[in-house]
Amino acid sequence: MAGNREFYNRKLHSLLGVVPIGLFLVIHLTVNHYAVNGAAAFNKAAGFMENLPFLLFLEVVFIYLPLLFHAIYGLYISFTASSNVGTMGYFRNWMYLLQRISGVLVLIFLVFHIYETRIQMALGKELNFDLMANLLANRWMLAWYIIGTVAAIFHFANGLWSFLVSWGITQSRRSQQISTYVMIVVFVLLSVVGVRALLAFA
Repeated sequence: MAGNREFYNRKLHSLLGVVPIGLFLVIHLTVNHYAVNGAAAFNKAAGFMENLPFLLFLEVVFIYLPLLFHAIYGLYISFTASSNVGTMGYFRNWMYLLQRISGVLVLIFLVFHIYETRIQMALGKELNFDLMANLLANRWMLAWYIIGTVAAIFHFANGLWSFLVSWGITQSRRSQQISTYVMIVVFVLLSVVGVRALLAFA
C-alpha cells in the first residue's frame, strides 16, 4: 500500500511539474519578455494577466497548491534519494543530481520572488515595470535573479525529459537521446527569453 502511494505521489509530482507549473513558467517568461519592448509593453501584458477573471482562484488552484505539493514532495525526494554520481558519473546521473540541487535553489528563489512581487502587491505596491526595474537596479540582485531564472528553466527542461521517460512516452534509447537534444534546445531558448527580460528591466 505504501509503495502504491509513493508511486502515485511520484507520478503526480512529475505531472504537476509540467502541467500546470511548467506551463505557467513559460507563460510567465513570455509576459516578462515584453519588457524588451519597453515599460508600456510590459505594463500592458502584466495588466492583462492581473485583470483575468477569478485570478485569485486560478492562482491558488493552478499555481500555489500544485507548487506547494511539488516543492514539498520534491524536497522529500531530494533528501531521501541516493545518486551514484561519485561511482558512475554518467551524464544522466549528473542530470539527476543537478535536478535535485536546482529544485532546492529554485524553491529558495521562488520564496524570495513571491515576497518581492505578490507580497509587495498585497502591501499596496503595483506590479509594473518600475517595481522590477527598481529591484534589479542592484547588480547583485540582478545576478541572483539570473541564477534563479536559469535554474528554474533547467529544472523544468530536465524535469520534462524525466516526465517523458516516466510516463512511457520515450522508452527507447534513441527516443531518449533525441529528447535530450530537444530539451537542451528548450533550455537554451527559454534561458535567452528569461535573461533578455531581466536585462531589459535592469
